[in-house]
Amino acid sequence: MNNFDKKKLPSRHTTLGPERAPHRSFYYAMNLKKEDVVKPFVGVVSTWNEAAPCNIALMRQAQSTKKGVFENGGTPREFCTITVTDGIAMGHEGMKSSLISREVIADSTELTVRGHCYDALVGIAGCDKSLPGLMMAMCRLNVPSVFLYGGSILPGKFKGKDVTVVDVYEGVGMHEAGKMTDEELEELELNACPSAGACGGQFTANTMACVSEAIGLALPFSSGTPAPYLERDKYAFDSGIQVMNLLKNKIRPRDIVTLESLKNAAVIVAATGGSTNAALHLPAIANECGIKFNLLDVAKIFKKTPYLADLKPGGKYVAKDMFEAGGVPMLLKTLLDGGLIDGNCLTVTGKTMKENLKDIEFNKNQKVMRSHNDPITKTGGVVGLKGNLAKEGAIVKVAGLSKLKFTGSAKCFDSEEEAFYAVKNKKYKEGDVIVIRYEGPKGGPGMREMLSTTAAIYGQGMGEKVALITDGRFSGATRGFCVGHIGPEAFIGGMIALIKDGDEIVIDANKGSIDLKISKKEIEKRKKKWKQKKPNFNSGTLWKYSQSVGSSQNGAVTHPGASKEKKCYADI
Repeated sequence: MNNFDKKKLPSRHTTLGPERAPHRSFYYAMNLKKEDVVKPFVGVVSTWNEAAPCNIALMRQAQSTKKGVFENGGTPREFCTITVTDGIAMGHEGMKSSLISREVIADSTELTVRGHCYDALVGIAGCDKSLPGLMMAMCRLNVPSVFLYGGSILPGKFKGKDVTVVDVYEGVGMHEAGKMTDEELEELELNACPSAGACGGQFTANTMACVSEAIGLALPFSSGTPAPYLERDKYAFDSGIQVMNLLKNKIRPRDIVTLESLKNAAVIVAATGGSTNAALHLPAIANECGIKFNLLDVAKIFKKTPYLADLKPGGKYVAKDMFEAGGVPMLLKTLLDGGLIDGNCLTVTGKTMKENLKDIEFNKNQKVMRSHNDPITKTGGVVGLKGNLAKEGAIVKVAGLSKLKFTGSAKCFDSEEEAFYAVKNKKYKEGDVIVIRYEGPKGGPGMREMLSTTAAIYGQGMGEKVALITDGRFSGATRGFCVGHIGPEAFIGGMIALIKDGDEIVIDANKGSIDLKISKKEIEKRKKKWKQKKPNFNSGTLWKYSQSVGSSQNGAVTHPGASKEKKCYADI
């Protein structure tokens, strides 16, 4: 039974009236019936592809989502969009495509929904950038929407221990240092990734999956179940059911994603020792809602949030362990009990966060998550930094670090390749601050992640004996004293461009500072001598991105956002 008035929905533009007979004929060609065409049209977008294990279980879940939509009075229309998988793009020029893919995912989803006038949206994502990309599209379009994570990979086994792909990256460094044989490295690579699903530690995908529940765009518990488990299909089905309820009740993403819910999202990132990339993605999602919420705002929340979930790479456990211990709702409940999140925020259930969590009890018979009054550390696993070296801010993951202050001498590289070559050949020493610059949003372009370099350093046993700073990014899997997102970036003449080999750099995660210890007179002298480098690309998507992308402080976004929109798509 259809209780929706199509005359008030976007799909009226493609399905109602004699003049739309040609449009309807296309739907009849796809075996839709008259009764299907009069129902609301719901886009079911997944980032399914065969690029990586993160994505291969998504089409299965999309079918269950479509059943849920259909059984609750809607007509589902499935489509796919791209992903760039960081694990495979890592360590070479392909990584320049990664962050840009977030914008392409959001843009292509927007264009598909706009072009075909869909009334609602369910988005299913697996890889790092596809999660924020789809959440950005939902907020941009502002049609009733539900987000669904495709699920994490199961942990691999190597020499009796749980391992993730990060162990393989660090294994490369161990192999270089003569601490791992060819045979051991091969055994590790063959066993580290045993199933479908996104990387198992609290890297960017699982961090943003936790965010999807904390921000209210995903159903409770939906982010926890590993990808191979058929239980995921139930969450997919329920997401299809629920998007129709949101359409019925006229609840839209911007009713859910508010400044308060964005703060809740930042809290869960810090509480789980999550990926520094969240400090890029939360401002980008905020931009789609017309909300000002930048890296420094995120960092303030990180600073006052206790670190509660003992997850890799800084801790011991993986996403599957957190799921079995009680999942994201259990962590949210203890954060709520501690007054650390706002329970009045609306969610896709149609209820508030507090209402969703009322029956959740904290399981004391597990070691993955601590209660709010028994933290691993009193401040979050991710810290914001500011100083003369980063006036627009920078970010560092401190979860698992034994010391939070580092003073060292600069060793400068103008690309990740140069730095990786130096690390591979051990052309650095204890006490160095390795500087990788011209890898920012514009200068890269695309703000590459540096996991190959940081993992090689760790594998060589130098993890906390050196620091690494960059205007690029780090994988959520990076560990060690690694500072990313330094802004302004080198390409536009930021302070990081002026550093010389041997300069003293002081990083203090306790104080939240990062400074280059040279005189103001010397700084001015270097500024006058500095000349902008020629861009790395003069054509194609990377060039196009470099022309429009803004600073990492505001999420490296490529358009003004909802604050400048003249008409919201949902109201066409």
